[in-house]
Amino acid sequence: MTADLIARYSAPVPRYTSYPTAPHFHEGIGEVDYRRWLEASSQGALSLYVHIPFCDRLCFYCGCHTRQVRRYDPIATYLEALNSEIALVAKHLPLRRKVAAIHFGGGSPTIVSPDDLGRLRATLDAHFEIGPECEISVEIDPTHVDADKLRAWRDLGMTRASVGVQDFAPVVQASINRPQSFDETAMVVRTLRDLGIGSINLDIVYGLPHQDRDMLLRTIELSLSMQPDRIAMFGYAHVPWVKKHQSVIDTATLAGPVDRFTMAAAGAGAILAAGYDAVGIDHFARPDDSMARKLRDGALRRNFQGYTTDGADTLIGLGASSIGKLPQGYVQNIVATGQYCRSVMEGRLPVARGFALSDADRASACAIEALMCQYAFSVAELRARFGGAADDACNDALHASFNEDGFVSFDGDRFSITEEGRPFVRTIAARFDRYLDRGKGKHSSAI
Repeated sequence: MTADLIARYSAPVPRYTSYPTAPHFHEGIGEVDYRRWLEASSQGALSLYVHIPFCDRLCFYCGCHTRQVRRYDPIATYLEALNSEIALVAKHLPLRRKVAAIHFGGGSPTIVSPDDLGRLRATLDAHFEIGPECEISVEIDPTHVDADKLRAWRDLGMTRASVGVQDFAPVVQASINRPQSFDETAMVVRTLRDLGIGSINLDIVYGLPHQDRDMLLRTIELSLSMQPDRIAMFGYAHVPWVKKHQSVIDTATLAGPVDRFTMAAAGAGAILAAGYDAVGIDHFARPDDSMARKLRDGALRRNFQGYTTDGADTLIGLGASSIGKLPQGYVQNIVATGQYCRSVMEGRLPVARGFALSDADRASACAIEALMCQYAFSVAELRARFGGAADDACNDALHASFNEDGFVSFDGDRFSITEEGRPFVRTIAARFDRYLDRGKGKHSSAI
């Protein structure tokens, strides 16, 4: 792969965890729309995303909506509002709904006290049907958690833990304000295993300041020694115009497109050599893991948490800044925790903005998700689902000069990305994004 080719396909594009992407959400969608969408909701199982926007410290690389706190009072106040929002959302659903999956994200969900976790689970049980088959996944910062907190999450029902690693090199950790030893990380993983948590994911990041290929490979080697069920290897997104704290990172210490590509390829090779299956652009799973099975079955999905086995058509976002997806469109809650709490405690659904989907939007979303998950889609299948809207969504892209670099093939029905083109799937998928050229929002590198 030449440097010129890598540079050409490294223009900033979205990660496509939704379509249209969040920069295109607008204030024209609000509480009235969300209430109406909830009331029209179907009877199938739904999923929940619960956002805990607090951390004990601020990591400079972080792109999440979160804030550092030194006292527990703001967290307790927030959790009171979160419990109220759960009740408020459930009130607008036409019946008590079964939950297929719950994901606790942040911030650091493990900042919540065991007693408050118990109250949160009681609130969820009071308003939703959460059976033993529900997958409950939790993001864990291993530097600020102990056995009692992990036990409390196990008692809440956690079935899968996503443990943040990033990189074990001290120079990298110092540059992102994330000191974290291998020993303390391994201890958390062992404790999770001892508690009976059956699925553990480790998150690794490449493209961090001062990081090079050898550092990444050493981090992967240490991570593999913990025998995770899944590994996610994300590219660092440097977006200081969105996250001002990232401006403390010296851009001169960041790898360029070619070095990022080399790191990603070397890291993926090391994980594959250890017997994992590649799942999309940045996930890896043991062949017997549910995510690998979904990939083989053609049922892998993609949502705001990345690749997922969750097939529910309704995802309800709970908490400040969280995003929900319903068949009618997207809604995002108020970002500022104080405004979010006031809205909920006044009895209002805390919607800040959203997006109502057209059939052409749904067709484009289907094509992009299929490319991101399976590297291919069928135009005939799109037409069968969406009629003429499929042509509205895809015609311009399919008639573009696409295959000059040998990265795609199109036989008139099946559009496929070649093996060589897979590292650039986001750039290729962006050709089907009808909103991207409207100049709203900036995105991270495509690699």
